[in-house]
Amino acid sequence: MRNPKVCILRTAGTNCDRETAFAFSRVGGDPELVHIKKFVSGKRCLSEFSILAFPGGFSYGDDVGAGKIMANEIKHKLMEEIKDFIGTGRLIIGICNGFQILVKAGLLPGNEAFAQEASLIINDSGKFEDRWVYLRSQARCVWTKGLPQVIYLPVAHGEGKFIFKDRAVLERLKKKGQIVFKYCDMSGKPGRYPDNPNGSVENIAGICDETGRVLGLMPHPERHSFSWQHPRWTDGHAKREGDGLEIFRNGIEYARKII
Repeated sequence: MRNPKVCILRTAGTNCDRETAFAFSRVGGDPELVHIKKFVSGKRCLSEFSILAFPGGFSYGDDVGAGKIMANEIKHKLMEEIKDFIGTGRLIIGICNGFQILVKAGLLPGNEAFAQEASLIINDSGKFEDRWVYLRSQARCVWTKGLPQVIYLPVAHGEGKFIFKDRAVLERLKKKGQIVFKYCDMSGKPGRYPDNPNGSVENIAGICDETGRVLGLMPHPERHSFSWQHPRWTDGHAKREGDGLEIFRNGIEYARKII
C-alpha cells in the first residue's frame, strides 16, 4: 500500500513546514512542501493529496493580523477547491498560524456559508508566549483517536486567544462535540495563566469541524514527536515517543482508508 500524500502548504513567512513534514514522514506519510502559488496558478491540484496541512509560522509576516492575509487568499482563490477536498473525505490540520488561517477563512468551526464565526486575538498577557502547556483531549476527532486524556505540547504565539462571534457559536460547538483540546493543569483541571497561556475563552486550545476531519490547534504537536524533546526528559518524564506524534499517526492511518 502506498503512503498517503500530504501537502504541507507554505507561503512567505511559513517556518514550521519542515518540522511538520518530518512528523508526517515518521508515521508513514509522503509529505511535500508546496507553495500556495502552485495551486492558485493551477499548476498543482489539491486532489493529488489525502491530507492538507497548514503549518505554523508567520504567513505574510502577520502584517494585518495573524494568518489574515493567507486566510483571505484561501477564501477568494482556493475555497471551492478546498470545499471539494473536504467533501471527498480528505483531512485538514492547521497548527498555530495554520489554525489562525483556518478560523479566519471560515473553515473552522465550519458552517454552510463558510463564514467566519471566531477569531484568535492578542494574548491577554500582551506578549509572545513561548512555553509548554498541558492539554485535555475531550472530543471524538479523527486526529485524536487513542490520545491520553492529558498531553503535553509547546506553544509559541502572540495571538492565540480564542474568541467567538457570540455565545450561540460556543454553545453549538459544545453541543456538537467540536471542542477538541482545552488548556489545563498537570492533573487535567482547568487552569489560569500560565496554564492557559493566552486567555482563550473556556481554555479552548483546539477545535474541529462537524466531520472531525478538519482540526485546528494552537500548540505545536510537531515539536513533540520525539521523547527527548520533552523539557524534563532526563528526569524520567518522557514517554516512549512525544505526545504530538500520535496526532500525525492518526491522520495517516485514517488517510490510508481513502487512497
